[in-house]
Amino acid sequence: MKNVDPRAIIDPSAKIADDVEIGPWTLIGADVEIGAGSVISSHVVIRGPTKIGKNNRVFQFSTLGEDSPDLKYKGEDTTLTIGDNNVIREGVTIHRGTVQDRSDTYIGNNNLLMAYVHVGHDSVIGNNCILVNNASLAGHVHIGDWVILSGYTLIHQYCKIGTHAFTGMSTGITMDVPAYVTVAGTPSKPVSINAEGLKRRGFSAESITELKRAFKTLYRKKLSLDEATSELSKMAESSEEVAIMLASIQQSDRGIMR
Repeated sequence: MKNVDPRAIIDPSAKIADDVEIGPWTLIGADVEIGAGSVISSHVVIRGPTKIGKNNRVFQFSTLGEDSPDLKYKGEDTTLTIGDNNVIREGVTIHRGTVQDRSDTYIGNNNLLMAYVHVGHDSVIGNNCILVNNASLAGHVHIGDWVILSGYTLIHQYCKIGTHAFTGMSTGITMDVPAYVTVAGTPSKPVSINAEGLKRRGFSAESITELKRAFKTLYRKKLSLDEATSELSKMAESSEEVAIMLASIQQSDRGIMR
């Protein structure tokens, strides 16, 4: 591996593609797999069992695949799985799973995790997400696709954040957030539909209008949750986006933010 600095420490069992770049003073532990085109900067720690896909960039002082700090963790062979084309900036920490849940922490594709983000054990992050500096996920958190977590967002364990949701700076989340919804504050409150983000991603004006109607039904008409979901079910018959929002509500175990 000609692109590996001789000062890096790599366990013989690690499986590293030939073109991977690894900087000095980086530690690659046993049972780590790193796919082609990836770049691992200096002073990175990656422990296994961890599988990292293709074309990922990991910046200095990040720690990936470390043991879970959960007191129930007793050294079981749990895993961390990271997909392709992710950028993991300085000081990010991502822990492996626990046998009490998935036994795996999962990061999808095309995500940006900015400096000092923390991803707790058994969490799941979808695709095309942005986690801004110091956003932190407790264990067992599920993040859908195209989610943006602004800086210093804190998410309680077992919460789910629906696809295309957005959180304001320093948001504290203790309940599930439906798809497409913007939340802000601590304690957090639903503010609106993530209309600006949807415009940037090419959603039609008609789709955004339907989602705004759905938001008003859920949050502004003073309906019970059962009454609101009944109304959303009717709207979902003609709107794929409202159907996705409704599904995220119906799949909530913890209860949605209202």
